[in-house]
Amino acid sequence: MTIILTNDDGIDAPGIQALKKAVANHHSIIVAPKVQHSGCGHQVTTHRGIHVEKRASVAYSVDGTPADCTRVAIHQLASNTKWVLSGINAGGNLGTDVYISGTVAAVREAAMHGISGIAISHWIKRPLTIDWDWATFWTSKVLADLMARPLASGSFWNVNLPHLEAGTKEPEIVYCQPSIDPLPVDFRTEGDIYHYQGEYSKRDRTSGTDVDVCFSGNIAVTQINL
Repeated sequence: MTIILTNDDGIDAPGIQALKKAVANHHSIIVAPKVQHSGCGHQVTTHRGIHVEKRASVAYSVDGTPADCTRVAIHQLASNTKWVLSGINAGGNLGTDVYISGTVAAVREAAMHGISGIAISHWIKRPLTIDWDWATFWTSKVLADLMARPLASGSFWNVNLPHLEAGTKEPEIVYCQPSIDPLPVDFRTEGDIYHYQGEYSKRDRTSGTDVDVCFSGNIAVTQINL
């Protein structure tokens, strides 16, 4: 069984190395963007060639988007792919984020081709910084659970890790529904230039949704359908 690892933060991001450690007992291949593509959604490249650089026997740098990486991986590099895992994203991908997230798009693309996928993200509670060892530990636990569960065709898992301070109780893995509340939208203007400045932590958190679960200190897991 081959597992493809990708992300939208780029092949050199610490999150994908943490993800690789989380699946150390499986055969995995990194096929990730050459540069960051955060927030690119499900963009794909069709009007130019996509350069693929083989960095190691099991690592490829792709001059394209996360969805491109999945396409190249499952159709050209590893035809026996059983899972596509995307992350660990530095920042949450909760609720309606799934429509703009490159992290999530990579596994949505996999689901379109009948391949199981899991997107993993780590909410950032500023000014805290991510503890990647902690993220690896909990990702390995979540993946062991999810990869043993049946997953309906045309769906995928979206996982969001909370950002916990030292001394906080261990999180629970909570299966929940995705929030449909919008992201906070605000802009700072400089003449005719508008700078987005919505504050992620101030988004609505309807009780029981993935936003509420994650912001409450637990691991939010949602099943997303195409």
